[in-house]
Amino acid sequence: MDPWTVATVVGGAVGAVVAAPVVLGAIGFTSAGIAAGSYAAGMMSAAAVANGGAVAAGSTVAVLQAAGAAGLSGAATAAVTGVGAAAGAAAGAAGAAVGWLTAKIF
Repeated sequence: MDPWTVATVVGGAVGAVVAAPVVLGAIGFTSAGIAAGSYAAGMMSAAAVANGGAVAAGSTVAVLQAAGAAGLSGAATAAVTGVGAAAGAAAGAAGAAVGWLTAKIF
């Protein structure tokens, strides 16, 4: 694997792990609970309406709130790292393809 691809995979993985808690807080999944008027509050409301007034344990809203309140578990960190690495690999492959195509055209 070339150095550019390695760098984008590592950067994607690290970036995803660092960004996940920031993004969760920004959309309203905080350590103090779901922030009023936030995107997370809208998700919670929709989930409660769809489920007869309660948010189901293990639902997307419940999992995101748990991560926002306590941070990512080991399994969640691994999953986020994998997704970030895959995104980095895709970015690296796209960059390599553009470079190859540019070299062939010019």
